Amino acid sequence: MATNYKTIAVAIDFSQQSIKAYERAVKLAIEYGATLQLVNVIDTKSFGAITAYDLKYAEKLKEEHFSKIENLKQDALAAHVTEVLAIVETGSPKSILTQLPAVDLLVCGATGLNQLEKMVLGSVAERIVRMASCDVLIVR
Repeated sequence: MATNYKTIAVAIDFSQQSIKAYERAVKLAIEYGATLQLVNVIDTKSFGAITAYDLKYAEKLKEEHFSKIENLKQDALAAHVTEVLAIVETGSPKSILTQLPAVDLLVCGATGLNQLEKMVLGSVAERIVRMASCDVLIVR
């Protein structure tokens, strides 16, 4: 039985792998006539202690990432994706990506920006595969 994906989310950390995942998600969104959610999560746990500086830094990063993700949104719309949502969150990527509401397919790269994680399937990707309540596509 063919699945009809209505909402496709893609995890974007701006790594080469996540851009590949984005490109695949755009193609799938066009094929299924699906809404595409571009999701970027700024991992605030990697900041260490939360200080006023860290919060200011997180806000600055959020603005920069939103600007980058808006560019990807415009590219997806130009490629004829019907509806594109751009989401930038702060927190734990593993938690946020596995709890996206009303998503039928979650697309992510096999590894992200973390050098250690490049040795094996990235820990975020691995967690998504185990915990997501929707279908998952890992792009290599």
